[in-house]
Amino acid sequence: MKYPIVAYGDPILRRKAPSIEPDEYPHIKELVTNMYETMYAARGVGLAAPQIGMSARLFVVDLSPFDDEEPELADFKKAFINAAILEESGTEWSFNEGCLSIPDIREDVSRKPVIRMSYYDQNWKHHEETFKGMAARVIQHEYDHIEGKLFTDKLSPLRKRMIEKKLNDISKGAVDVDYRMKFPDAKKGR
Repeated sequence: MKYPIVAYGDPILRRKAPSIEPDEYPHIKELVTNMYETMYAARGVGLAAPQIGMSARLFVVDLSPFDDEEPELADFKKAFINAAILEESGTEWSFNEGCLSIPDIREDVSRKPVIRMSYYDQNWKHHEETFKGMAARVIQHEYDHIEGKLFTDKLSPLRKRMIEKKLNDISKGAVDVDYRMKFPDAKKGR
């Protein structure tokens, strides 16, 4: 099942998501499968639960599109439940990021190249792992979503002002996308 993706401006994207327990989500595997289906339909590499209107500490990533640059990402497909970044290290590097909730806007964002994380997978098995390079970057981007942050928060005040109209247009639904979205400020009857 494909969910509509929540657009910039929806308050759920600004809420820190609560941890989830196995008994609260008995169908977690089905939810994870549906999130992957939604992400693939929008041609994304990551998707967090707040982006589908759920306030939960859950996100999925599939980094196989980056296997040209980093061959070890060919089979990198993971679900992260109740994730916590334990440590970030290295010299920040800049990369042009986008977001399914903020279509048609891409900006350079600086992030640390190495992270150590604690998380559960969709089988509720605990992991503590270190991620580097593109994996670290995408995971940090999705992790920001469950913390109520967006990549646009990392931009300079000047850059934010320069894209403010585009962001407001996205909230109103005045953007052309080829995947289902839910716009918080869209006028009814569109």
